[in-house]
Amino acid sequence: MLDAAALGRRLRAARESRSITQQAAADTLHIPRTALTNIEAGTRSVSTLELTQLANLYGFAPAALLSDKESNTEDLSVVLPRALPEFSGSPAFKAHVERLVDLCQEGARLRSLLELRREPKIPNYAAPVGSAADAIRQAEEVAGEERRRLGLGNAPLGSLAELVSAEGVWVAETEFGPHSDMSGLFMNHPDIGLAILVNAGHSDVRRRFSYAHEYAHALFDRGETVSATRGANASALMEKRANAFAAAYLMPADGVFEQLRLLNKGNPSRLTQAIFDVANNAMSDTEIRPPAGSQTITYQDVALIARHFRVSYEAAAWRLRSLNRLSQSEAQSLVAQKEVGNQYLKMLDFDELLDNGSPKESNKVGREKELRSQIVHLAIEAFRREEISVGRLREIAAKLLLNVEDLVDLAEAARSDD
Repeated sequence: MLDAAALGRRLRAARESRSITQQAAADTLHIPRTALTNIEAGTRSVSTLELTQLANLYGFAPAALLSDKESNTEDLSVVLPRALPEFSGSPAFKAHVERLVDLCQEGARLRSLLELRREPKIPNYAAPVGSAADAIRQAEEVAGEERRRLGLGNAPLGSLAELVSAEGVWVAETEFGPHSDMSGLFMNHPDIGLAILVNAGHSDVRRRFSYAHEYAHALFDRGETVSATRGANASALMEKRANAFAAAYLMPADGVFEQLRLLNKGNPSRLTQAIFDVANNAMSDTEIRPPAGSQTITYQDVALIARHFRVSYEAAAWRLRSLNRLSQSEAQSLVAQKEVGNQYLKMLDFDELLDNGSPKESNKVGREKELRSQIVHLAIEAFRREEISVGRLREIAAKLLLNVEDLVDLAEAARSDD
């Protein structure tokens, strides 16, 4: 357990990292400056309320300050500019990401106040990857294991944002800027926990794939503080693994095979079946030949599989190739018919499956729906338990771009139920 002296040193380091004076910190706690000096020296104990107030002031989660392990993790304000060149070139991008990080920190503080576990619910499947074959094998195995763990079977997945957020990961969409080739961002830091940001400027179906891709990083690559998915690093083995996971998670092999069976497609051109003759205690072979060309997978079949699993036409075509239901040349030929496949989907009013770079119109609040829902739930519960004041509740509502009094009324209603 962390002793008073070690906690004091950690509190002092946190205060100094934010350039906050002892007097300012003491004023926040409504105590003399000498009392704060004693806290930092380890000669005065600090209450739970005082620790929470200092953590909020310094921008840390209380649990991070109380951790038994000395953390050498750099502050996110240091890591993000180094990992994301866009920070220096796009003030708007920097502001968007910093705002969402701040919301994740709010959520982490609320979790600590409520004494909820900070560790994610999801398993850690970290494993060394030495080759592309390793990456694909690991991705397929873990995608299947995750579907079994969550009881998803082989059915198409619903909202990926909702599914991932239910596992304790902060998720949101934001503008990465017109000149950014980044599709998603994964973060793992003691101040926030696990967080996924997806490019709001991408099409609906591409964002869906990005959520699954970044979820793979949460499962495999938690050693990375910040991981950006962009075209420039697509050949990295960890990115290949994340892409393979996303495809297998969204389109499970057995589910794809079942769809092909229902379409009566993808079977061999010749099928030999053995029949046992009980009277003569012998076996005979019978060759079954489907009608010529009947097993050929066409653009229409690819489009229907894409519709079933709610993925793009191209993603469905390449998944069929990875499952050896198409040769390389067949897959390339079908991908070349992307426009025809998309026209087919558009005719059937499945516009949300078109990867044309045009997302549905949504406001800032809509893009943060899952993150907002997570934090609102925590804030109302913290208010109900009298862990935060109405003033603090108003601050959180303002940060979430919600009607302040609406959130206060809902929180008061929860408290009145007790």
